[in-house]
Amino acid sequence: MSLYFLIIALRPFFSDDEVGTLRLMECIAGFGLGGSSIAMFGRVGGGIYTKAADVGADLAGKSMCAGTPRTERHSGWPDPQVVENLPEDDPHNPGTIADNVGDNVGDVAGMGSDLFGSFGEASCAALLVGASSPMIVAAGWGALLFPLTISGAGIIVCLITSFVATDLLPVKDERGIESALKMQLFVSTLLMTPTIYLLAHFFLPAATCGSCVGGFVINGVCSSPLKAFFCVGFGLWGGCAIGFITEYYTSFSYSPVQ
Repeated sequence: MSLYFLIIALRPFFSDDEVGTLRLMECIAGFGLGGSSIAMFGRVGGGIYTKAADVGADLAGKSMCAGTPRTERHSGWPDPQVVENLPEDDPHNPGTIADNVGDNVGDVAGMGSDLFGSFGEASCAALLVGASSPMIVAAGWGALLFPLTISGAGIIVCLITSFVATDLLPVKDERGIESALKMQLFVSTLLMTPTIYLLAHFFLPAATCGSCVGGFVINGVCSSPLKAFFCVGFGLWGGCAIGFITEYYTSFSYSPVQ
């Protein structure tokens, strides 16, 4: 949404022809650079905070000891023995709050900023590639903003997938968490496939360009709504396959790890 509103805000400063649209998308490319920069700081800062809080909470749990405080003991007295071995997330551990905050900073804020940076860069690159095609520009803003329509449709698909996971097939015990995550990944990929097909045929132009019938030209390469669908679809199912393959070779539930 922020990228879309940024395009709308900058659009009056450029002409509506091919050159003006291309310059507009070149300026929008700075959005991806900014997203990548904040992702770097969020990822690095979140990782440092997470590790520092994790180590601090672990040390605090292992150094809980009884006896006379160090300030009241003589220099020749031996150090007190450890009488507690608290886990880092134990409520009796004074460092557990910092540890939980660190986990959220690293796993939520850091991961989210990294995802935002990658998604912003990919969207800006796709917009710039689309703006380099005169047929895409001539087809209107629907075809030019086709990458953003995929992102918007993905939000709706994620809401539907969340509803399936929380209401139709809820998690009932700890053992069902892994299955629920895999189910959400597969369901979201399955729902996005026909959605991308409909968006490609609705927004992208289907015109005759040289020897290609029902397509458009980008930098001398003839394409079509069907080719665009297959391009996005291969990436969609490729990411899904990578997730399942990685989970198979790294999860304790399968033989490679066992």
